[in-house]
Amino acid sequence: MLGAFKIYNQLFIRLAFILIGFGISAYLFQKNLFYTSIFIGLLGFLLLLELYTYLKNAFQFYDKTIQAILQNDFSSDFSKHKSFSNYKNLFKLYETLKSKQNEQVSKDIVYRSILNNIETGILILQKEKEEWNIFLMNDYFSKYFKAPKISKWHYLKNHLPKLCKIIEEQNFSEIKTSLQIRVNQQDTQTFVMQSSRTKTYNQEYYVVLLDSIQKVVEKKEKEAWINLMKVISHELLNSLTPIRSLSQNLKELVEQETLSTEDLDDMKQSVQTMLNRSNHLQQFVESYRKLAMLPTPKKEKIELNEVINNGLEIMQPLFKKETISVTNAIDFKHWLLVDKLQIEQVLINLLTNSIYALADKTNKQILITAETKEKRLFISITDTGNGVEPEIEDKIFMPFFTTRKEGAGIGLTLSKNIIEAHGGYLTYQNKDNKTTFLICLMK
Repeated sequence: MLGAFKIYNQLFIRLAFILIGFGISAYLFQKNLFYTSIFIGLLGFLLLLELYTYLKNAFQFYDKTIQAILQNDFSSDFSKHKSFSNYKNLFKLYETLKSKQNEQVSKDIVYRSILNNIETGILILQKEKEEWNIFLMNDYFSKYFKAPKISKWHYLKNHLPKLCKIIEEQNFSEIKTSLQIRVNQQDTQTFVMQSSRTKTYNQEYYVVLLDSIQKVVEKKEKEAWINLMKVISHELLNSLTPIRSLSQNLKELVEQETLSTEDLDDMKQSVQTMLNRSNHLQQFVESYRKLAMLPTPKKEKIELNEVINNGLEIMQPLFKKETISVTNAIDFKHWLLVDKLQIEQVLINLLTNSIYALADKTNKQILITAETKEKRLFISITDTGNGVEPEIEDKIFMPFFTTRKEGAGIGLTLSKNIIEAHGGYLTYQNKDNKTTFLICLMK
């Protein structure tokens, strides 16, 4: 406001001087003072010309500044401009937009850096009028598919025709599929493709993510082996460390010339401890063998409630001992093609898990329900126990992982493997202080 006021004030003064000059010139002309009148009139004309130049420069300055803003050109520095006070708000707007642009550029650099360091092929398209052009191609996509960082869609079609054909056939809609692409004249590779379409600020974008199936599997296998080796090494060290220590102690005892009664007692205790730890190692190896050599399911047709009731009958003495109320709420008949003994083993493992979860509870209840949808059967086993702690959620199906002192840590892993061998899956949910294990089987 202050800058505009100063400009208005300067215009008013200039106009006042011009009007006064022309007024004086007219008055002197009437008094026949021609030369003085002409001189004063010339001064007024010069003032008018100066006013025109002033307004022209002012409008040109405003126009250039606005053009610079519209073209995102923020390279100028007005801090030392001689008319700074006159254009204070304009310069303030310019500096504010300049600061926001610099902030946005910094964010773009960070975002692009993050995307370029992700080991997933990322391609982002932007719609311009009726055509799609490449907005961003991350380094992984460019390097893996040997694709130059081009900006035109038709150039990419020449380089990766199969990928582009799938996208165009689906009219740039959301896709989740697998496809085979020959990369750099090598063998055809299978990729998982996911795409999504979004619109923001009247700009439409299409995001494509590509992951190599081989790399996904390798990553999962590597993670599984690392976790498995951690558990195995932990179990082995827990047994081998005391065995080695006791062996060394026995060696020292047998090297003595005479043995006292106390030495003999130590030897007996050491041997017994070594035997116990050896038995534990043997059980551990047997558990691993069960997991590694799970037999192929011998499927037969059997009614759902018959399998459930067989499992409940086996577990009934434990339910009675622990005063646990078990409700089978499955009220419909459904025939399954499964390995009866293996599915019963899964039920026993899950029910045993529920019994331990209810150990310190006053309200001890287990509810079994089932439903069919989308050609699948879902069996739910819900207990009122403590649930699965968040910090161990990603470990409960890991081989040999257990929170119980006497547990072997293979019950849930074995159950998961059995269900997967039947073409289904096993998962769990924590809700309302209740834990539900969900078995999904094909109908």
